[in-house]
Amino acid sequence: MTKKLFVFLSLLVVFAILLAACGSPAGETAPQTGGSQPAQKVTLRVLVHQNPPMVAFMEAFNKKFQDKYPNIVVDMSVVNANDLSTVSQTRLSANDIDVLDIFGFANGAQPYMKMVDAPNWQQLIEAGLLMDLTGQDFLANYDQNTINDAGSYNGKVYAVNLGRVIYSGIYYNKKLFEQFGVKVPTTWPELVTACETFKANNIPCMTAGGKDGWPIFVGAYGLLGAMYPDQAALVEGLWTGKIKWNDEKSLEMWKKMQVYARDMMEEGASGIAGDAAPGRFASGAVAMFPGGSWYAPAIEAAQPDFAWGYIPFPGSDNPEDNKYWFGKYDQGWAIAANTPNKDAALLYVKEFSDPANYQEFVDAVGFIPTQPTAKLNTQIGAEIAPYLSNFRVGYEQYWIAPKGAGQFANPWASYFKPFGTDDDPQVLADKVQADLQAGLDAVK
Repeated sequence: MTKKLFVFLSLLVVFAILLAACGSPAGETAPQTGGSQPAQKVTLRVLVHQNPPMVAFMEAFNKKFQDKYPNIVVDMSVVNANDLSTVSQTRLSANDIDVLDIFGFANGAQPYMKMVDAPNWQQLIEAGLLMDLTGQDFLANYDQNTINDAGSYNGKVYAVNLGRVIYSGIYYNKKLFEQFGVKVPTTWPELVTACETFKANNIPCMTAGGKDGWPIFVGAYGLLGAMYPDQAALVEGLWTGKIKWNDEKSLEMWKKMQVYARDMMEEGASGIAGDAAPGRFASGAVAMFPGGSWYAPAIEAAQPDFAWGYIPFPGSDNPEDNKYWFGKYDQGWAIAANTPNKDAALLYVKEFSDPANYQEFVDAVGFIPTQPTAKLNTQIGAEIAPYLSNFRVGYEQYWIAPKGAGQFANPWASYFKPFGTDDDPQVLADKVQADLQAGLDAVK
């Protein structure tokens, strides 16, 4: 080799190294196209929470995925939503999971909060149990605000969120409203009048899955939001003492919650299971059904020709306070940091994130999309659209209870009879504030 040729080749090598080093701007991560079908058969362990329309979609998606990638067998486990966090931590610690369903990152500790524990998702990250997904090419399919707000921590991405849900609305039976000449309510007094009209005609006003407990207080989250439209400010006010659960405005809320639980809910709602409530509403037997946007597919499946609408819960006497949707970032995907099936796991999330597959998912579960190219093709999408620009993250996504707070330090309508034991709003308000104050005093 001549000396000139040697020098020329050396310069080419140096130039190539410099190009590689400068390929990404400082502070950025180059897109990664990780994820491929393994050469040998592997079992991909996937964990999701119980949500009938979602589980049905996942079963169909898994079959399609396995047909396309025959060397990957998907073993999907389904757990109750309340158990997801505990089961995830247990299986991650045991290195017994590859891809897991994880709710949007929420409940971060704020400067005004004292002595609070980090949320579970943060603990998993700090324990090194969730894979850093920063730079994965499938992230580009999602809205950047979603990536930042619901799946990032300390500048890195650990989860991709698949959709927002609204839990502050009321489904209403259009036929019954027309039959009895009832105006669709936009204020609390109008809602009360509507219920009185239906009850006078032997039509139960509302139903919900009271047997499961949570559908009752979640059904009233819209009332809470109507009373306190700025949910972040509500949480800060409770921590700082500027707002109390037994002050004048909160007492108004408790009085309305009692009317909701005692007078608006149909007799026997405490015995209805959560997954049976959508069918009960779709049967046409009741006028209204307070609940989340996730119920829409179940309503449609029960009675495809049933005519229904969905409105913000009119909990305030002021109609301007009743034009907001309150909700949260729901299901997302994360990958175990120590998975032995990294390529298969990344491929699974990448395939799910394909816009066509994601659109089918949104249509199936009724999520508000987090991919900007996805469309709200469903009826629930059309019902949500008029107020979609007024979407706000709800109270329980901000709230962290102070250590030492009692069991009643929550704004739950289910405390009232027949779902709970309380029947006096003032007594309940004082009890809730006392339980909160016990925690606030403990962390002073």
